[in-house]
Amino acid sequence: MVDFGKVMTAMVTPFKPGLEVDYDRAGELAELLVKTGSDSIVVAGTTGESPTLSFKEKLDLFRAVVDAVGNDAKVVAGTGGNSTASSIELTRAAEEIGVHGIMLVVPYYNKPPQEGLITHFKAIANSTGLPIIVYNIPGRTGINMTPVTIETLSRVENIVGVKEASGNLEQVTDIRQRTPSSFKIYSGDDSLTLPIMAVGGEGIISVASHVAGKEIRQMIHAFQEGNVTMAAELNCKLFPLFKALFVTTNPIPVKAALRLTGFDVGGVRPPLVEAGEREAAIVRKALADMGLIS
Repeated sequence: MVDFGKVMTAMVTPFKPGLEVDYDRAGELAELLVKTGSDSIVVAGTTGESPTLSFKEKLDLFRAVVDAVGNDAKVVAGTGGNSTASSIELTRAAEEIGVHGIMLVVPYYNKPPQEGLITHFKAIANSTGLPIIVYNIPGRTGINMTPVTIETLSRVENIVGVKEASGNLEQVTDIRQRTPSSFKIYSGDDSLTLPIMAVGGEGIISVASHVAGKEIRQMIHAFQEGNVTMAAELNCKLFPLFKALFVTTNPIPVKAALRLTGFDVGGVRPPLVEAGEREAAIVRKALADMGLIS
């Protein structure tokens, strides 16, 4: 089984001034993330602005990141969507490129019933030999994937984990007690990483690791070593940053944060807009309080 590690970064997609994808910068960012603590890189997920990326852009992004860090970290391709057939096509193409795993978001907008989710994910899983992480984020998709559904999916050989972003710790506990220990539960919210690990989670698919990867890794390591007090202290220190990076729609704040730390990845594609003065000030303060900028 592929080990995706404890810290996975949901990577932003860098854009040039005209909002074309900057593939060179994507490779550079992936290298930076690996150097600062990421075990795996998730490409073309929500944070990567997947809804506004074309099929070709996604494949070229997968290729650029695999070329940059494929020997040093795992590359997970975000190939999910609200069309099963299109997700299968993208998944197969990503596998040919050489990614190490797939992340599949719950289909959005069409709001399938739970049986529809099972049919959707099983069909994609049957189309690939790659390990799959399913992604539950009801705030974006309009539907919650239930613990019972996740239990059913955990029996599919190559569905190896879930990114759980429901914000519901009771649901995470329910998933944990329903699934085998080999099935990994990753927090989808930076601020819930430590609580989710406390109830049996594996780690985090993070946004904040773009700028605080070393600190997040230190917190997780402290918890693993049994130093819960230190882990809690680090979590409290990181908490204002976690909140600041979601002061408005992700990935608007984290792109502002990267610019402030000196690693500009360009703007965001419409219908997203740049951070306003208020949001930028909140992000700047959080970075400064953490000592990440002067």
